[in-house]
Amino acid sequence: MSDRPLDLKPRTKAFALRVIRMYSELPKGDTVARVMGRQVLRSSTSVGANYREASRGRSKAEFVAKIGDCLKEIEETEYWLELLVESGCVAMAKMGDLIDETRQLIAIFTSIDKKAKEKAEEKKMLKDEG
Repeated sequence: MSDRPLDLKPRTKAFALRVIRMYSELPKGDTVARVMGRQVLRSSTSVGANYREASRGRSKAEFVAKIGDCLKEIEETEYWLELLVESGCVAMAKMGDLIDETRQLIAIFTSIDKKAKEKAEEKKMLKDEG
């Protein structure tokens, strides 16, 4: 499991901190914005936590499962960020960079997930042959 990108721990932490700052800037009196903000706060901070758990996985299966959790949470984060913009709670100009980073992380975790599953399948096939 040493082939994982080392920069994802600080990157996912920095991402979570950006979302925390975005949440703290939401209008306190806008109930809709605050509810959606809490959802994006929860999902975005889970990405890094799940990645750290994946990094310490005791098996390939555990790694694959935790990477799947990362992917699920980052995709949920994208959903809530899009809703914040499309509902008019936050201007796209303020959210563009954060949404871009979310989509980059989705691409990264999708790639990691796909490669990890391929490796697991290859290992299973080799085991079945032997």
